[in-house]
This record gives sequence, C-alpha cells and structure tokens, in this order.
Amino acid sequence: MTPFDATDPDDPEAGRPGVPSHTDAVRAVRTLLAYVGDDPAREGLRDTPERVVRSYADHFAGYAEDPAALLERTFAETEGYDEMIVLSGVNFTSHCEHHMVPILGTAYVGYIPNRRVVGISKLVRVIEAYARRLQIQERLTAQIAATISDVLAPRGVAVVVEGQHQCMTTRGVGKADARMVTSRMLGAFRDDPRTRREFEAMTGLSGP
Repeated sequence: MTPFDATDPDDPEAGRPGVPSHTDAVRAVRTLLAYVGDDPAREGLRDTPERVVRSYADHFAGYAEDPAALLERTFAETEGYDEMIVLSGVNFTSHCEHHMVPILGTAYVGYIPNRRVVGISKLVRVIEAYARRLQIQERLTAQIAATISDVLAPRGVAVVVEGQHQCMTTRGVGKADARMVTSRMLGAFRDDPRTRREFEAMTGLSGP
C-alpha cells in the first residue's frame, strides 16, 4: 500500500499515523479545483478529485518499493562472463519535486559484473522505483547508480538519464525541445575512458 492509502477503496480512512486519509486527499484536490477558478461540483469535475488521488497511487508507487531488495536475487551461473552489460532506452515518467509536473525521461544503464548478474527486468524496476517519486534528475541518476553498485558490487556502473522537464517545456521559459542529460560513472567507467567510450557506443550516446 502506498503511504497515502489511495489503493484501498474498501477502507479509505485507514492509514499510518500522521498520514492524511484518502478523504483528506480528495478534499484537498477539490480545494485546488476551486482555487484555479472552477466549480468542483459541476458534472465534469464531480469525480475528478477521486480520480486524481487514485492516480497518485500509480505516479508515486516508488515510495512503497525498496530498490535494493529488487536486486537481491542474482545469478552466478554465467560461464565466467565478465564483459559489459548494457540496458538502453528505458523510458520512464517521474515528477519534478519543485512543481509536481512530469519529467519524461529515458535511462541507459551499464555495469561490469563481478561474478554475479541480475535479471534485466530488475534493473528496469530499480529505475521505476526511483522515478515514481518526487525527484530531481540529478538525484534520480545518482540513486540508480548507487543502488546497483552497493547491491551487486560490480567492477563498474554507468547511468545516463535524458529528461524533458515539463516545468520548463510547458510553463516558465517554454522551451519545448530542451532536454537535460545527467550521468553517474562509478568504478571502471569513471577510471577508464575506453570503458566509458564503449558504453557510449553500445547505447548510441556517442553519436554517429
């Protein structure tokens, strides 16, 4: 269950101490609708507060996940494989913690195993666990890399994230095509430029 209990339709008042109830959250959305100048009681908006609160259960599901636990099941039967493993083009949606609007991003992850590997779906789930929280892109990038490094203890980890921030593309300076790129290189990827270039080539990040 998420911290705000939006996934419990049978008992919307159930919750942990200090956490607003489902009803509190619905009431807050209704207040915001009135604040922007609309009528929360009109037909088109009557069910909107409930829908918004339930959508938060999906948008912010990462708070209920332990990213490190997702990587605990590894595989040692790799026939001595010790070359780079790369996962490219993992699309995600996060939310900017400053304006609570979407960050539409793509993550690229690489690591060099040290005797053990992990299922690729687990890497995707780590990305999602951190993305489905209020974020800034720099922290998201660092969290993904640190978790893979801490749990798998590989010879190196590389994470690159490209993000389009709707707090900038749809408001403020309004630069619709602007994208932000962040990276975190650990171990062999930080120490050996050749390893880093190989990662960039495998992901297509180095250009044509």
